[in-house]
Amino acid sequence: MQKIDLNNKTIFVTGAAGFVASNLVKRLFKDVKGATVIGIDNMNDYYDVTLKEYRLNKLNTTVPEGISWQFVKGDVADKQTIDDIFKTCQPQVVVHLAAQAGVRYSITNPDAYIMSNIIGFYNILEACRHYPVEHLVYASSSSVYGGNKKVPFSTEDRVDNPVSLYAATKKSNELFAHCYSKLYDIPTTGLRFFTVYGPAGRPDMAYFDFTNKLLKGETIPLFNYGNCRRDLTYVDDTVEAVFRVMQGALEHKKGDDGLPIAPYAVYNVGGGHPENLFDFLKILEEELVRAGVLPSDFDLDAHKELVPMQPGDVPTTYADTTALEQAYGFTPKIPLREGLRQFAEWYKDYYF
Repeated sequence: MQKIDLNNKTIFVTGAAGFVASNLVKRLFKDVKGATVIGIDNMNDYYDVTLKEYRLNKLNTTVPEGISWQFVKGDVADKQTIDDIFKTCQPQVVVHLAAQAGVRYSITNPDAYIMSNIIGFYNILEACRHYPVEHLVYASSSSVYGGNKKVPFSTEDRVDNPVSLYAATKKSNELFAHCYSKLYDIPTTGLRFFTVYGPAGRPDMAYFDFTNKLLKGETIPLFNYGNCRRDLTYVDDTVEAVFRVMQGALEHKKGDDGLPIAPYAVYNVGGGHPENLFDFLKILEEELVRAGVLPSDFDLDAHKELVPMQPGDVPTTYADTTALEQAYGFTPKIPLREGLRQFAEWYKDYYF
C-alpha cells in the first residue's frame, strides 16, 4: 500500500454539494492541513436545490485558516470544464462522488444516468490520464450486486446481472477504472456504498421520504410486503471510510511482461448488519416522536401499506466489509438508533 499524506495537497471533490461529498469536504477542513480543496457540482434539481445550497453554504462559511476552498458550479459531463480544472489546479487526489443517483429514477430518465455516470466518469478518467494523480477514489454502489441471493455481498462475487440502469452505470464505472488503471497505471479505488443516511441527506432515500410522508399523514408503501432488509451506513462512518481510503492507494508495480499491474481495488462500505424494514421504521418513528417531529400518540400502523416489489429494487442488501477492515482498519461505529436520532433532530431544526 502506498501511503498518501493529504496535508498540503490539492484535492478535487466532485458532487461537492451532495450528501456524502459535502460531509467529506467538511472532514477535510477539519483534519487536513494546508490543503487546496476544489469542489464541483451542477446543482441540478433531481431533489430540492435549497438542500444542496444549505450544504454548500455550511462549507463556504466554515473554511478554516490555512485551507484554500474553491467551488465550481459545473457539470462533470462537460469535458472542457473538467479539463480546465485539471490543467489549472492539477489535483493530486481526486474523489469522484458526483453521479445521478436513484434506482427508480433511472427507469424513467435514463439519459441523465448516461451523461453523468458514464460520460462524466470518462471525463474524470481522461483528465487523470493526462494530468497524473496519486489516487482516484470513486463511488460505486451496492446496487451492482443486483439480485444476488448470496449474503453477505462480497467484492469477490460476480456482479454481471444488474437490475437497474443505475446499477449498470456503476458497474461500468468499475470496468472503466480497471481499464485505465491497467493501461495508464492510475491508482483507482472504487467504494460500493450501502444506503448512506443521516442529517441533510437525500430526500428520495427511504428514511427521509418516510418522514415527509408520515408528517403529511400519508401512507408509506412497504415494498415486497415489508420483507426487505437494508444494510444502512451512517454518513460519518461512510466519510471515515472514504477519508482513510484516500490516504492509501495500491502501489505501482509491473508484471512479468513489463507492463503495469493495475493498481485497482474495490471495497464495500456498509454497516455490515442488515436491518428489517419493520424494525427500521419503528426506530425511525420513535426518534421522530422523541425529536418532536411527530406527536407522541402517533399511530404508525395506520400509515403502512404492504405492496409488491417494484422494478429495479432488491429484497436484501448486506455488505461483507472484511476486505476494507483488513486494508484500512475501518469498521463502522454508529448504530442505527443513534444515526436516526441525529437525522430526526436535524429534521426538526431544519423544517420547523
